Amino acid sequence: MCGIVGFLGGRWSADLSPIRTIRMMADAIAHRGPDCAGSWCDQTRRLAFGHRRLSIQDLSEAGHQPMLSHSGRYVIVFNGEIYNQRELRVQLERSGQAPRWRGSSDTETLVACFDAWDIQTTVQRCAGMFAFAVWDRMTSTLMLARDRLGEKPLYYGWQGQGDSTTFLFGSELKAVRAHPAFEGKINRGALSLQLRHGCVPAPYSIYDGIFKLESGCLLSISLDAREPKVWPYWSAVATVENGIAQRFTGTPEQAVDQLEALLRKSVSQCMISDVPLGAFLSGGIDSSTIVALMQAQSARPVRTFTIGFHEPGYDEATLAKAVARHLGTDHTQLYVTADQAMGVIERLPTFYDEPFSDVSQIPTILVAQLARQHVTVSLSGDAGDELFCGYTRYQRSARIWNKMSHVPAPLRRLAMKGVAAVSPNVWNSMADAVRPMLPASLHKANIGDKMHKAAAIISSDSFDELYLRMMSQWDNPARTVIAGFEPSTLLTDNAPAFNGVSGMQRMMALDMITYLPDDILTKVDRAAMGVSLETRMPFLDHRVVEFAWRVPQSMKIRDGESKWILRQVLHRHVPRRLVERPKMGFGVPIGHWLRGHLREWAETLLDPARLRREGYFDPAIVRLKWKQHLSSEHNWQGQLWNVLMFQSWLENQQTQTNSAHSTNEDTDDARQIL
Repeated sequence: MCGIVGFLGGRWSADLSPIRTIRMMADAIAHRGPDCAGSWCDQTRRLAFGHRRLSIQDLSEAGHQPMLSHSGRYVIVFNGEIYNQRELRVQLERSGQAPRWRGSSDTETLVACFDAWDIQTTVQRCAGMFAFAVWDRMTSTLMLARDRLGEKPLYYGWQGQGDSTTFLFGSELKAVRAHPAFEGKINRGALSLQLRHGCVPAPYSIYDGIFKLESGCLLSISLDAREPKVWPYWSAVATVENGIAQRFTGTPEQAVDQLEALLRKSVSQCMISDVPLGAFLSGGIDSSTIVALMQAQSARPVRTFTIGFHEPGYDEATLAKAVARHLGTDHTQLYVTADQAMGVIERLPTFYDEPFSDVSQIPTILVAQLARQHVTVSLSGDAGDELFCGYTRYQRSARIWNKMSHVPAPLRRLAMKGVAAVSPNVWNSMADAVRPMLPASLHKANIGDKMHKAAAIISSDSFDELYLRMMSQWDNPARTVIAGFEPSTLLTDNAPAFNGVSGMQRMMALDMITYLPDDILTKVDRAAMGVSLETRMPFLDHRVVEFAWRVPQSMKIRDGESKWILRQVLHRHVPRRLVERPKMGFGVPIGHWLRGHLREWAETLLDPARLRREGYFDPAIVRLKWKQHLSSEHNWQGQLWNVLMFQSWLENQQTQTNSAHSTNEDTDDARQIL
């Protein structure tokens, strides 16, 4: 796991040393690779590569990057892991195309495959998580690549004016910002999307002219063909449609066997490491399955890590401890105080260098910090919900739509107005009055806000509109952003057809191509790499993903129980009684904290004079939300957190920019090939 940076073109001169510039860019993301650094320049072609290394496999000098292929044709900077690299080496050796190996790194395997096959064929044969840049010295072409599901990030774009115009790329925006050509104009369309989704979805970034390479795509560019050409080498849409069309026809027991075999292999490959390795364990279905399969293949206790909160409804530590005890793992847990959690908040802009406001970012950073004290690599159970229908909103939304879609739209809109006419506080009071008469499973918090959200959903004119509203914090964010607008996204003008899927499957598929890479994987990557921890996600092996979409929906939802097939795998290792419980989100009581410990911090960021001076948000709209939240008239924690994360990020920019331009000559192990 590493950080990669680079630039092509621009003005090269003595006062703009390419080596000094590439070092600054790489040092800006030193947290992604604290073990060593390297650089490579081609003065004639005006190309520079930089690399920061977190050494995981082949800790020797043979794994150093940037790396040249044995033929000398390709130069690469690589971030990630190729889990099947040993299999790829065997294929090269059997075909007589293997070089004389210098070491055992997957980077060397990758460039050897480029020499033997070509870049696209190679990535199609790889199983792993990665983002890389490769320079073809024969054709003077730069190519960028990102893994199929989007675990590893990669930003790119042209910046600067005139002869200073430069193509920049990097693992994080910090690296791109460190280049002298970087302009840094905020994209108000991207800001509008951040208010809606809590993140900036690909291909956009918070900056004009800087983009995210989308999942499963390759990009090529050269100084002769300056318009980036982007194309997919793997299609999530085709994977969904092919899975539905080629449905698994075996028995449920055979399906469970096949899923366990695929997961066992994926977990086994994810456990290959030359440094200490462990796993996050929440006690839920997904992480417990991963840990159970790890322990089943390990001769020693697996290191597992959990954090807990003292606030009711947010603590998973007790459940995780019970699973760990049963499996015999070497378990570490930490109960986090409100002060510890809030200490993370002021550092969020340094972890997430574009506005990001999924509140589960806070516990994710805390558990990553805990794990990093003991290991360098941690496996995670992320993506189980998207693949095996785990989110409660899947069943709930499908059920609402099936009932309400037959009701004429005018009547549904009338019902919405009726529900919205009653304030959330009144709905909460009515719920409190009847709660003693209801079973515990129906005891829900913030009923009033849920009623208002449901009212908006049932008035939707289509299932896609229903899904968009389900996934939105602000329903019309462009009204709140001054001069705001919403660019086209996969959830608006460009939604895939996903032929043959049901409404519930459509939500899962849309989550897989939007919410998963833009929110979940971004959250985990930045949190973990911010403390120099590599995370690996066995559920995202593309062979697991492809099989999951072949599994009939009846094996994912059975008798109202989600993730049925995955539960059967887990029950072979962990008793049902230890893991069967209502789904719990990985969150913090941020709404309560905004009325208490965080109130002064938030008030400073939401000061109306400040909002007017900065000129990004309509102060009247934001202040009304803030006032209603403080009075408990509404719970606007999601909407306010989106605004606060932008405000905090904006405040942090000048400090972060200064830091990005600093150099550290003493620790830089840079190389020059001119």
